[in-house]
Amino acid sequence: MADSKSLQLPAIDPSGLEVHGGTFYPDEMKGRSEARAKQRLGDACGLTKFGVNKTVIPPGASSALRHWHQNEDEFIYVLEGEVTIVSDVGAQVLTPGMAAGFPASKPDGHYYANEGTEPAVVLEGGNRVSEDDVFYPDDDLMLKKRPGNHQYFNKAGEPLGDIVANSPRPAGEK
Repeated sequence: MADSKSLQLPAIDPSGLEVHGGTFYPDEMKGRSEARAKQRLGDACGLTKFGVNKTVIPPGASSALRHWHQNEDEFIYVLEGEVTIVSDVGAQVLTPGMAAGFPASKPDGHYYANEGTEPAVVLEGGNRVSEDDVFYPDDDLMLKKRPGNHQYFNKAGEPLGDIVANSPRPAGEK
């Protein structure tokens, strides 16, 4: 077995990667997704066309608010624990080895949550797009992602919070 300290790209050891917690949602909407923690595996490998995250969802936490993307495909694969996917078809429990995908432009609001007692570990993937609109059917919220400028709005089109400038990927994005 190779020593992780001797690895060189394209190989990485995720145990040494920075953990990114929380979300970029407006404060009043962070809720259960604030507890999630991500390691950006795709970034560490130098990937630019799609992102891959190792995400840990503690018991009682969720991945995001229920949402769907206009331009971004999303995929998850459960590595450990179990998560409950909530989408337009209802709630479905996924255990290790199960996966789910959410095609761009399909208005199927979704998120996943850990309703169990142990942390869940999920591999997330998605294509990277320079422009996207993200819709949140259960909340008075939408995100307009433009190059160097990510801004949340309410459904009436009024800006919420500050612009997240030059952010590579706000909440929910790979």
